[in-house]
Amino acid sequence: MADREFMMERFEARDARFDGRFLTGVFTTGIYCLPSCPARKPKRENVGFFADAESAKAAGLRPCKRCRPDDFLRGYDPDLELARGIGREVRQSPQHFKTVATLAKAFAISTTRCTEITRRYLHRSPGDLLNQARVDHARDLLIRSERPVLEVAQDVGFESLSAFNSQFRRRVGMRPRDWRRLGEGGSFGLLLPSDYPHDYVLGFLGRDPASPTESVSGRSVRRALRWRGQPFILHLQMGVRKVTCRLEGSTGSDHGIFHEAYRVAHRLLGLSTDTSGFRRHLERNSLEALIQPGSTGLRIPQTPTVFEGLVWSIVGQQVNLAFAYRLRRILIERAQSPSVQGLAAHPTPDEVAELSPEDLGVLGYSRRKAEYVIGLARSITNLKLGAEELARETVPDAERILLAQRGLGPWATHYVMMRSLGFADCVPVGDTGLATALQHYYSRDQRPKGGEVLELMQPFAPYRSLATTHLWSHLGAIA
Repeated sequence: MADREFMMERFEARDARFDGRFLTGVFTTGIYCLPSCPARKPKRENVGFFADAESAKAAGLRPCKRCRPDDFLRGYDPDLELARGIGREVRQSPQHFKTVATLAKAFAISTTRCTEITRRYLHRSPGDLLNQARVDHARDLLIRSERPVLEVAQDVGFESLSAFNSQFRRRVGMRPRDWRRLGEGGSFGLLLPSDYPHDYVLGFLGRDPASPTESVSGRSVRRALRWRGQPFILHLQMGVRKVTCRLEGSTGSDHGIFHEAYRVAHRLLGLSTDTSGFRRHLERNSLEALIQPGSTGLRIPQTPTVFEGLVWSIVGQQVNLAFAYRLRRILIERAQSPSVQGLAAHPTPDEVAELSPEDLGVLGYSRRKAEYVIGLARSITNLKLGAEELARETVPDAERILLAQRGLGPWATHYVMMRSLGFADCVPVGDTGLATALQHYYSRDQRPKGGEVLELMQPFAPYRSLATTHLWSHLGAIA
């Protein structure tokens, strides 16, 4: 048990990291809760703290029906089980749920409760979850069949063709008929929103001028990828409202290579970021000052693969960016990744798993950092860590799986969840840049630490990943 003031601060910040470390009792209501309980906070003088459920009950308190501390303490979270079920059913059969109300009714909960569950455990609203699943199913049907677009739209759960076309264009970056013809003519285009932050994204993609995997010149980006073991170049030419994507260095006619190129382009450009919902949240809560002039459409570019994000999270720990870039280059060169037109594809987990810590140690890696990178690669290779499947897990499940990996602490875990898994409400506590930006944003005398960072970021929930990106941009640096 920590001192009362510290526990009170964690309780008021709804700091889930302290769930299980102590319980909070509210004497006026006669209940005890987890520190993270979302219920309205009582007056301080009505609060007490307990080491366990037995001592809370001995004081005449009963468990909260909202945060269910007893379930948590015995390792069972009914809300998490509910979120798993919602995510699974929506992704498998989105056509079964015409509206959010239909979805909530199927799980015997209110629409408000449904929103609370999906926001907390899936980092998405139920409407967003439904529409994304519908579009994902439609993409598959458009490729596998020649059925009319209207029939496809109806089959996946859209009630009108206009709603389908609008959602498809926004989430895929092209019209349904263009998706069906993806790759015809050797190139494809991705539509950009009117407020797309060209300079920010180009700066992010070109942040290491000596990178062996990509190069940026003006509004042209070249990125080395591979398809079925063979390297090729994805060339992105960014216009004002459209990006033209072209494949170079590959003579293969396999249609799958274009879908791989599309997948990576969409991730690199950050086109899945929900900027409109974020802006509405800022407006409702008078937080518009977070957005600097010219940064309205700021997005979160995603790493091409989760493994690449994991590598970034390890090499970037406790070093400056320049040294992190150098360590990444060393890994790519030492793994002897296949190259094409002067660029090398990022190494796969299999290739890195073949290295030894000595292979990297002689080139600048600390023994521990080398062990972390190689250990993660071996975990993926041995199927102990299904990296690409993590984005389909609930937030607590993904976080638990990542934290169980040697070398991944809270900062690295939330960085990967933001940059590689696309979770919308993450806070990389421990990030110096974020703490410095918060200090300036709130005009504080000192940089906040740990729980203070979570408390200061709370007003931006459920969009703290994008808020973090905006705060990083306040420093004039791209994190």
